[in-house]
Amino acid sequence: MSLVSSFNFSSFVTTKTQDYVALIQFYKSFGLSVVKTFSKDANTAGTELIGVSTDSRKECWFSCFPAADLAGHGPGGAFSKGTIIKLRLVSHDVHKNIELPGELVFYSEDPSKVRAVCEANGFRVEPGKGRVEFYVLDPIGNRLGFSRQPNERKKDGAAELAKEKQQPETGIDSVLTAKKRIAVMTSGGDAPGMCAVVRAVVRAGIYYDCEVYGCYEGYSGLVQGGDLLRKMEWEDVRGWLSLGGTLIGTARCMEFKERWGRLKAAKNMILRGIDALVVCGGDGSLTGADLFRSEWPSLVDELVATGELSAEQTAKYRHLTIVGLVGSIDNDMASTDNTIGAYSSLERICEMVDYIDSTASSHSRAFVVEVMGRHCGWLGLMAGISCGADAIFIPERPPSASGWREDLKKVCLRHREKGRRKTTVIVAEGALDDELQPITSQQVKDCLVEIGLDTRITTLGHVQRGGSAVAFDRMLATLQGVDAVRAVLESTPDTPSPMIGILDGKIVRQPLMEAVKLTKSVATAIAAKKFDEAMGLRDSTFKESYANFLDISKHDDGSQVVDESKRLNIAIVHVGAPTATLNPATRAAALYCLSKGHTPYGIQNGWSGLVRHGAVRKLDWLDVEEWHNLGGSEIGTNRTLPSTDMGTVAYYMQKYEIHGLIIIGGFEAFRSLHELKVAKENYPIFNMPMVCLPATVSNNVPGTEYSLGSDTCLNTLVKYCDAVKQSASASRRRVFVVEVQGGNSGYVASYTGLVTGALAVYTPEEKISLRTLQEDLELLSENFKKDEGDNRSGKMFIRNENASDTYSTSLIAEIIRESGGGKFESRTAIPGHVQQGRVPSAMDRCLAARFAIKACQYIEETNFAAQSAITRLWNEGFGSNLTFKGHSETDLKFVYKHGKKHLILSDNAKVVGIHGTNVIFEEVDELWENYTDVALRKGKDMHWTEMVTVNNILSGRSVLRKTQHNIV
Repeated sequence: MSLVSSFNFSSFVTTKTQDYVALIQFYKSFGLSVVKTFSKDANTAGTELIGVSTDSRKECWFSCFPAADLAGHGPGGAFSKGTIIKLRLVSHDVHKNIELPGELVFYSEDPSKVRAVCEANGFRVEPGKGRVEFYVLDPIGNRLGFSRQPNERKKDGAAELAKEKQQPETGIDSVLTAKKRIAVMTSGGDAPGMCAVVRAVVRAGIYYDCEVYGCYEGYSGLVQGGDLLRKMEWEDVRGWLSLGGTLIGTARCMEFKERWGRLKAAKNMILRGIDALVVCGGDGSLTGADLFRSEWPSLVDELVATGELSAEQTAKYRHLTIVGLVGSIDNDMASTDNTIGAYSSLERICEMVDYIDSTASSHSRAFVVEVMGRHCGWLGLMAGISCGADAIFIPERPPSASGWREDLKKVCLRHREKGRRKTTVIVAEGALDDELQPITSQQVKDCLVEIGLDTRITTLGHVQRGGSAVAFDRMLATLQGVDAVRAVLESTPDTPSPMIGILDGKIVRQPLMEAVKLTKSVATAIAAKKFDEAMGLRDSTFKESYANFLDISKHDDGSQVVDESKRLNIAIVHVGAPTATLNPATRAAALYCLSKGHTPYGIQNGWSGLVRHGAVRKLDWLDVEEWHNLGGSEIGTNRTLPSTDMGTVAYYMQKYEIHGLIIIGGFEAFRSLHELKVAKENYPIFNMPMVCLPATVSNNVPGTEYSLGSDTCLNTLVKYCDAVKQSASASRRRVFVVEVQGGNSGYVASYTGLVTGALAVYTPEEKISLRTLQEDLELLSENFKKDEGDNRSGKMFIRNENASDTYSTSLIAEIIRESGGGKFESRTAIPGHVQQGRVPSAMDRCLAARFAIKACQYIEETNFAAQSAITRLWNEGFGSNLTFKGHSETDLKFVYKHGKKHLILSDNAKVVGIHGTNVIFEEVDELWENYTDVALRKGKDMHWTEMVTVNNILSGRSVLRKTQHNIV
């Protein structure tokens, strides 16, 4: 029922039980449907109280449905749908405001049917006035009027539906247009980033000349239709990037599991001209969507056969397009490396465990932390790595049913004996032993209590789902949402339903049902005790990450120590500006080395510390164990290069008999590696394997798409910019120009602009001109014109620190202020070194461990391969004489063969190139000569161009350009 009075929810109150019963009978006589009843008692709690007034003893809620849904009941659809009437029985008198008339006016397609019901039941009817045809009084005197004229101000409510129903049964609905209409929904468990998906789909759809409908409350929106399936405009999704959960709602819908429910959903979609559906949810939601698509032709045929719709109405909608995106904090979907919301959830876990660490260390306690993951252990595994856990329990790698307790005790006691004051065990909620018996947090606690540890259990629960999405999830949701719209437009009736995923850092489309099938096969493999198969079915790095966790936690027991002849001395040095991941990477490298019997050395205070003071020290287990969540550099860093005194650098490398070198840092670390490679002509010690591990907020190291520390920087900027936009929004007419770091690389600015919803982004790669500024000012003016109510959002420009020598941050702010003419003002905001971050992000911690261990393994493998080659040459009669120090080739890595110098390791200096989930060791000479802009201190490859393209679309800049082009 739709109120002409502009209300969709009305509450009638009485203090008398007999009046309450009479009211229920009164409204039932009109065929209204009871949607909720409530009676207060001592056990009332939870969802029963949602929407219920605190002073109600009883409540009864009514809703109305169209004639097709109420055939044979009441007046047969005399009311249109859309209104809730709440009847309340209260225990005290409620003051009646005499200034508000006790009158409501309802729209009805056929008031004569309502009047007939009134007369048949003896209700008091009074003549109407104006557009009201008549009034009827309910048992407590409320005056209800009925009119044929809907509320004209309600554009997308009952009036629009009434207009649709007035069309001839044999004609095509006049509301349909030639534009493609797409519905977007979020379904299943909520995940951070879902709002970003909806924003991207809505705005990309509008840019590509489509109309996008929001399907509210998941599949319930399709089944119920009405206001739950309504058109969304550009301004409707302003500010959604920073919001957690899903603003269009998600709910279980049992009706959609039945064919009659899917039949109603199909009808509601066709009435609105929708034949494409973008679904963001888990495997259950996506399976339901694909079933809907497979049934669609038969559903349409049934709607025509039963007379619900005509053949002409359905002619254009014989095929349904489905596109799936995976919104899941568990990261449990096959065929994609990451799901939307997973890293945000992991960030919450790390934050909570970091807090717990403080109290655990203070009291020398043990904490058992239970995380989500009923069928997938990704959160538990990554939390174990990033939080420095002593042990983890996950479903994919169950421990021995008979031995897990003793193994756990040994690990925790060993770490305590080494000096650790706290114990942390991560338990996934779906943890099992190898006999498929659950391992609970209580069981783990009992085990730790047995060895004398004061133990607490912390179950994080739904806090893992909450909060704003981290930078990575915003980026992933945004790029996938835009590609979902493109997939809809490129789809044909023969195209299998795609799932938008990410593999190796690239947005990809995978067959949806194949991905779902592979996902479900993990649980099947676990149930069949095929645990190795279950590990292999997870994402491409899951098995490797589990091995890494063992290396930095359990394998300090000496079980993995290599033969003495293969033990190495590996040095680690930090070069360049500090980032939040220098310590986590060093920790992982040191712990891995110790587990293998190698000796890790830390070069203190960079190359200058080595040259001036010979500052080299061994790194012990206890030295580095707590570095997993420490920003900055515990061994010190600066921008000094080894060329300051190459001879002294070589001397100390020889003095400590270093067999491998890991240089962690940004462009200076890259340059250092190149200098050492060149210097090996004069200093043979530099023939050893050397690795540069990129770690810089600017992400400007050639040969890699990702640098450690950049994710922490981006998360810091996201929080900073969200706060800035909130300030701008509160001030209503204010614009902020935010200056970010990045040197001559526009990566940080472009990424930040994409994930914060900036109107304009200025980078060194795309020079600022008067024309671009004029264009952005016009876009800004258009945004301010459309600011109203809840749609109001803060305005922000992002400028890279080196974007222009002429147009500084302050000058751009001045130009904005002048162009506003008093209508809006501007401010500058410069986060500065805050961008380096204090605590490393969860993603940076995980990747720091992975890439540092990769670097160590490269040094191991290269040394072992070199030793094999040298041994072979010795056997052939080449090489030096044996001395008390052994053969010189072991350190020099070359021999003289037939009078010529023969290098064992010609390409010994590598940069860890990170490309999505792939790690490629790239030769520094090749990168330096062909892929490096030395003057600008960055790589030549601009691998983030898609972010720029998408941000231009979603900010409105591309829409403005297209409009201007069409006008011209």
